[in-house]
Amino acid sequence: MHALTLPERGHFDEMLLQSGAVRSQYQGFSEWLQAQPPEVLHRKREEANQLFHRVGITFSVYGDDAGAERLIPFDTIPRIVPAAEWQTLEVGLKQRVRALNAFLHDIYHDHEIVKAGVIPAGPVFGNAQYQPMMQDVDLPDRIYAHIAGVDIIRHADGGYYVLEDNLRVPSGVSYMLENRKMMMRLFPELFARHAVAPVDHYPALLLDTLRKASRVANPTVVVLTPGHFNSAYFEHAFLAQQMGVELVEGRDLFVRDDHVYMRTTAGHKRVDVIYRRIDDTFLDPLAFRPDSLLGVPGLMSVYRQGKVVLTNAIGTGVADDKSIYPYVPAMIRFYLDEEPILSNVETWLCREPDHLDYVLRHLPELVVKEVHGAGGYGMLIGPAASRAEIEDFRARLIADPAGYIAQPTLCLSSCPTFVEAGIAPRHIDLRPFVLSSGQDIKLVAGGLTRVALKAGSLVVNSSQGGGTKDTWVLED
Repeated sequence: MHALTLPERGHFDEMLLQSGAVRSQYQGFSEWLQAQPPEVLHRKREEANQLFHRVGITFSVYGDDAGAERLIPFDTIPRIVPAAEWQTLEVGLKQRVRALNAFLHDIYHDHEIVKAGVIPAGPVFGNAQYQPMMQDVDLPDRIYAHIAGVDIIRHADGGYYVLEDNLRVPSGVSYMLENRKMMMRLFPELFARHAVAPVDHYPALLLDTLRKASRVANPTVVVLTPGHFNSAYFEHAFLAQQMGVELVEGRDLFVRDDHVYMRTTAGHKRVDVIYRRIDDTFLDPLAFRPDSLLGVPGLMSVYRQGKVVLTNAIGTGVADDKSIYPYVPAMIRFYLDEEPILSNVETWLCREPDHLDYVLRHLPELVVKEVHGAGGYGMLIGPAASRAEIEDFRARLIADPAGYIAQPTLCLSSCPTFVEAGIAPRHIDLRPFVLSSGQDIKLVAGGLTRVALKAGSLVVNSSQGGGTKDTWVLED
């Protein structure tokens, strides 16, 4: 028997009710779990670690003095989502991404949402991610974010909330796919007992999305990586291999006669779609940073002429900036004339004097984030912070209020997780991956579930010690 720790009062646990009863979607798994000898589960966890090391599923942390690649901890207790809940999430995610693409087209064309006073001009056109060179550039089907990773949390009230939108170079989908392969290898009997929706067709959906992004018949697609020193290089190589396309670096590409070409052993080959995993400012040293060795000189000129497709588009970062996030529900109403299906988290914009005043008075209760921050860095979790850390952030806010937002300290839902002491609840989030091509928006059922492995921690990022779980969406 495996003793399951009850969730704290007032917390939402994905598997257990407050009484200790098992939620319906976990009934079959719970019965199987209780029948497993502890030594078997420990052995399976070790087997998973060895297999992940062998395949090379690692990441590196920038600034880590050791410079060593790390294995993202993998937990063998899945996060299970009932079919009805997923259906609501899926519709809400499609709605959100549709509105975000409409917003991006608008701010690089007619600026209707700004003219209507729905969103102020400053956070848009003064945004570090706004690219003036994209003004009046027409993209196929008006799609800017072909691939979106939307971070979702479940609060203590049981409701799902969008925590942030990732539209620049969203990562993590390779771990979603490898986690499923690992679970099926370790526990095939579980998949015989549960109708779990598949995710292994994601690379085919991604390739189809990339091909549809081009107006060229039978386009040539490549994945552009900064190179093997990048923290997500495994994913770049993995996705290129899974799609059957070339993985290239900037030095493998060149511009000639207003087209992009790839150097191959059989000669030069024209490239039509570049799935780029490089930030905007490194893509073309002639248009952005002249010191960039990662990009392709002249790429922006070809792109602006519509003779190559970049996914995601240049300038999409405006829409996933944390200072724009509070306006997404208004975007949905403005562009789609619909009410948002998925709720935002309440957010205070520190650039607003009354918001800043509230945040400064309630710092010990709030989470404060840099508007351009990512990876769990540059943030304050008030309830877990020391007095010195709180005062340090107070000084930062006063010095640069526009650089920060604040949100309530949400109680992320928990899920039973294998830790050193046994099975205990740990906080989780979910990143589904949404693919857009024209009016066709698709996603596989599930996503990457990230788990904060430290007791009480709300930070799930791998760079901050988080791990991952397989995400099961049950089919009806």
